[in-house]
Amino acid sequence: MDIIFLGGLELETVIGIYDWERRIKQKVVLDIDMAFDIRQAAATDDIAHTLDYKDVTDRVAYFVENSEFLLVETLIEKIADLLLTEFPTPWVRVKLNKIGAISRARDVGILIERGNR
Repeated sequence: MDIIFLGGLELETVIGIYDWERRIKQKVVLDIDMAFDIRQAAATDDIAHTLDYKDVTDRVAYFVENSEFLLVETLIEKIADLLLTEFPTPWVRVKLNKIGAISRARDVGILIERGNR
């Protein structure tokens, strides 16, 4: 299976369990891999036969920027579910980085895989 990917998608959202986190937007960075067979798109040179990553980006960005979850675990699970239910991909890998969440670590986050590869 081929993989279409989006790397370094920077978005701002309300995320966190502390009172101060509920009053601000924080940056999260997403890396998304989606399984998709690109052969028909390649053979026809027609975007109608592929997974349009602009549509994926716009949908994920809208969802994340309008969400207000407490836990990154909830946010990443909802993103994976959105991708699997709204787009023709049987498998996704999503990495969510909440930069600066821990003062002594540059990167903090979660990496999940959902669906069937």
